[in-house]
Amino acid sequence: MSFARVRALVVIGALGLAAIVFVIVALVRDTQGGAVAGDKCPPGSVMANLALPNDPSEVTIKVLNGTSTAGLAENVTNDFKNRRFQVLKPDEDKKRVTDVAVIRYGPDAVGAVQLLRAYFLDQAELEYNAKRKGAVIDIVVGSGFRQLATSTEVNQSLIEVGQPEAPPGACPAPVKKNK
Repeated sequence: MSFARVRALVVIGALGLAAIVFVIVALVRDTQGGAVAGDKCPPGSVMANLALPNDPSEVTIKVLNGTSTAGLAENVTNDFKNRRFQVLKPDEDKKRVTDVAVIRYGPDAVGAVQLLRAYFLDQAELEYNAKRKGAVIDIVVGSGFRQLATSTEVNQSLIEVGQPEAPPGACPAPVKKNK
């Protein structure tokens, strides 16, 4: 055997040994021992639907007027209807709101709320209720509201707000795969 072959085998052997040592060190020093894997949800948690809707028609909302301005909820409801959202009959809210809006939702609507946040340019206050049933989202329009965002602004805002995250006390529901 020539010296060049021996030298090549030594180099390959040393690289293989270094790789094995690296893998063993990585496994021994792994700090993810307490991580929850897969579909396991800690006790007492609720399953939250984090799926972002593909189309606004998949989102059902009810607009409430949180101001003294007459007809505001009807106008905003029409704006959402023109943007292909499923809308329920508008109503008045007992509490007056000074913010742009308050979005009230439950675990079934976490992903859809991310889309609605973009329509308010992430200036709406979020009120999550883990005990709330159903995917209907209440939007209380406040005195700080001026108008809904345009489609370009919504797309830019969606990038800024990022992917939906599970609220405190919730964990992601299994994702349904489309066939």
